Amino acid sequence: MQAMPVSRRALVTMLALPAAMGLRCAQAADAGPVVVIQRFCDALFAEMKDAQHLSFNQRYQRLAPTVAQTYNLALMSRLAVGPGWAQLSPPQQQRLTDLFSTYTISEYASQFDGYSGERFEVDPAPATSANGPIVKSSLIKSTGEKVALNYLMRQGPDGTWQVIDVYLSGTISQLATRRSEFTSVLQQGGADALVKLLEQRTAVLHTG
Repeated sequence: MQAMPVSRRALVTMLALPAAMGLRCAQAADAGPVVVIQRFCDALFAEMKDAQHLSFNQRYQRLAPTVAQTYNLALMSRLAVGPGWAQLSPPQQQRLTDLFSTYTISEYASQFDGYSGERFEVDPAPATSANGPIVKSSLIKSTGEKVALNYLMRQGPDGTWQVIDVYLSGTISQLATRRSEFTSVLQQGGADALVKLLEQRTAVLHTG
């Protein structure tokens, strides 16, 4: 059966994080950047081990609160769009934020769809950078090969640490890559073209 995209209402509910998760949110506010990433990796590991028994939508539903809590998706949406963000209307900004969030969660639900002996390692000593601390982690395959995934963190006004960029292979800024692509799409087709791009890519993940 073809998986159906999660509705905007469902996404907003998940991003809001229900009152039942209040304690978890309070604990996150007290957690340092390394703890935040360790918890995230633990959640991904648990998802991988259970993935073969779960549909795409079930993996999405399980990962959505974790990704929304770990990532500052609203800020990342604005940074990914770049300078063109200021020219968008508030409804367009909200629409792109919703779609960017859905797309990000869908990527994790698609990528972490099985388990074959992988494990995560998180460096307990964050690296310093001009933009904030960087927590280094590795996905270690059963062959011993390491895939570096480093997380740029920023602390919010409430003290919560969240991810604002991921460096793939340790050095390639995911946000910079997306900004380059999104800027080009906006210049050529405006906000509607970017909405269409995100919708199409999310649909492919849901049906892939």
